[in-house]
Amino acid sequence: MSTYVIVGGVAGGATAAARLRRMDEQAQIILLERGPYVSFANCGLPYHIGEVIQDREALLVSTPEKLAAEFAIDVRTEQEAIAIDRAARQVVVRDLRTAETYRLDYDKLILSPGARSVVPPVPGVDAPGVYTLRSIPDMDAIKARVDAGDVQQAVIVGGGFIGLEMAENLSHRGVAVTVVEMAPQVMTAFDFEIAAMLHRHLREKGVRLALGDGLQQIEERAPGQLTVTLASGNQIPADLVILAIGVRPESELAARADLPLGPRGHILVNEHMQTADPDIYAVGDAIQVIHPITGAATAIPLAGPANRQARIAADHITGKDSAYRGTMGTSIVKVFDLTAACTGTNSQTLEKQGIPFLSSITHSNDHVGYYPGATPQTIKLLYAPDDGKLLGAQVVGYNAVDRSIDALAVAVQAGMTVYDLEHLELAYAPPYGAAKDAVNIAGFVAANQLRGDTDLVQVQDLPRLLESPDVGILDVRTDAEWQIGHIPNAVHIPNTQLRARLNELSQDKRWVVYCAIGRRAYVMERMLKQHGYRAMNLSGGYNTYRVVTEPQSNIGQPPADDEAPIAIQLPQAANTPQKEIVAMIESETPALELNACGLQCPGPIMAVYKKMQEMQPGQTLRVVATDPGFKRDVAAWAERTGNTLLEVGQTNGHITALLRKGSTQPQVTVQEGGVLPNAKTMVVFSGDLDHALASFVIANGAAAMGKQVTMFFTFWGLNILR
Repeated sequence: MSTYVIVGGVAGGATAAARLRRMDEQAQIILLERGPYVSFANCGLPYHIGEVIQDREALLVSTPEKLAAEFAIDVRTEQEAIAIDRAARQVVVRDLRTAETYRLDYDKLILSPGARSVVPPVPGVDAPGVYTLRSIPDMDAIKARVDAGDVQQAVIVGGGFIGLEMAENLSHRGVAVTVVEMAPQVMTAFDFEIAAMLHRHLREKGVRLALGDGLQQIEERAPGQLTVTLASGNQIPADLVILAIGVRPESELAARADLPLGPRGHILVNEHMQTADPDIYAVGDAIQVIHPITGAATAIPLAGPANRQARIAADHITGKDSAYRGTMGTSIVKVFDLTAACTGTNSQTLEKQGIPFLSSITHSNDHVGYYPGATPQTIKLLYAPDDGKLLGAQVVGYNAVDRSIDALAVAVQAGMTVYDLEHLELAYAPPYGAAKDAVNIAGFVAANQLRGDTDLVQVQDLPRLLESPDVGILDVRTDAEWQIGHIPNAVHIPNTQLRARLNELSQDKRWVVYCAIGRRAYVMERMLKQHGYRAMNLSGGYNTYRVVTEPQSNIGQPPADDEAPIAIQLPQAANTPQKEIVAMIESETPALELNACGLQCPGPIMAVYKKMQEMQPGQTLRVVATDPGFKRDVAAWAERTGNTLLEVGQTNGHITALLRKGSTQPQVTVQEGGVLPNAKTMVVFSGDLDHALASFVIANGAAAMGKQVTMFFTFWGLNILR
């Protein structure tokens, strides 16, 4: 009869124990766990603190009693393995309840010690009110503090999985949260364009971000009250601080046994999970693995890989030729209403490893726009420039992100190319997807680039390109979109007019064409090239440009336009609560309904405009949209067109706005002194035809938005009137 000893429980150790029993009914299996809980859902800890998971016991995946009853496993909690005698094949164990030590013989030993939270060496990290989150006792301590009701402000140091999950769950509990991250972005597994979308959403949810800033000191200014000082000098008051900087492998036991470790302290294993000692195996967060895309050694502490490693170790111990294929880090995170996921590798890693790659960004709906509830989903692909082999993928959106990333993870692991994505046959019905799935569309765009049908420009490369006088930028969106915002120095010609106005573009320039998401720009790029122009398409369009170029941090700063509270002009006395005013208006004139879900900018605003044309002054309209920019756009549109925005809110990616129609044409009243409160004056001083035509386009758009426009021509400007 063989004796198998496992050090450590949770995902790796408990899985190995159960698999060993299924493969070997006669063996003696002993599982040592230093803590009081042998198997718990580590990933669920933040959600119990946030009371999303109400039942604490639901987090206990298994207990010593259950493992003994079902698998006949000898589970010993609060027992710490302190040494390994490899020559004698024994483990030295300390009973943490009695401090006594004893020895256990083993035929095979599996190490699953896991990892511990990183605690930075800065003053004050041991102050009362400073916590890490790695175990059930950690969770209990944090929740007890929040339950006491005296936590108003929290600082979370670290913007990874635990940091963002805690930001969301503490916010659910009514705590004001600041996230401090030394890197310039949260979630460093993602590229910046994807992380920036998370930044915007976090700011919209009231989370303050201090990015590119580090923890310098924590001071207890009074009992239960802390001051967090950052490297920038910013000081943040806090009642609670959570250190979520990352984890470090618990490999000391292996080191004392002279088992080789990697450069960051992880236990080295082969494809069968064996260490340098063939009788000792290691699994989980403490080991070094090979990344199957880059071929480089790495460490990726995730529950899924730990389970598979444990199964392979148990199989190999019991005579099966199982081998681990590496870890590519497929992962997913919920951030309030958004979900973000990734697989394979990212741009930073590919650049560091010197691996050439191309990338593309696409914005699609999670299902067809005509079926209610469609929401936007963004996919970034990374692929080899020669054969299109997929190297990585990232997805962010409100719904069906798990579906997309799982399809892409299979494609990456199978060594598929972007050409293969074009041909994936994915399930379609209106409530669930589209005939051209978001994954298919991502494949179309990437394959078009490799075939030479499109030349993609990444947002981060745009400033360098525009330094050249030979490069111009062309906005082919509508007048309404241009008015809401555009890239500086762009020439604006709507796509529906461009064929008739080609003579306004210089053929000596290379033109970077952009629209909201890239589709219209691609059509115009193809048209321009066939007319002899050199053209490129801005990948991800203005939607990506806008989110990447806006300020990412908001600590100590006024909110950016997209996060500032929307000023709503109500037609009643200011001392009447807003909800009562809205209720009174709706009782007088029941609101008409407009579903603009699935439409992308400027679709929702155009739908509102058309519907308003059919309405009488005083009637109300309730609009539901899923385009992320609609919340701001509808406020600006209502203000500029003489209509009233009564209410606007956002839930689970759906933006609901209630509008009241005003007069057919906004009334422009002259204030004392002859000042027009909502008027624009444009001075045209350039004799350049492109500049002059652009000024007319801007003026026309402003007039369409309800503004009174005056154009003044200087001597040079008059030349263009000839």
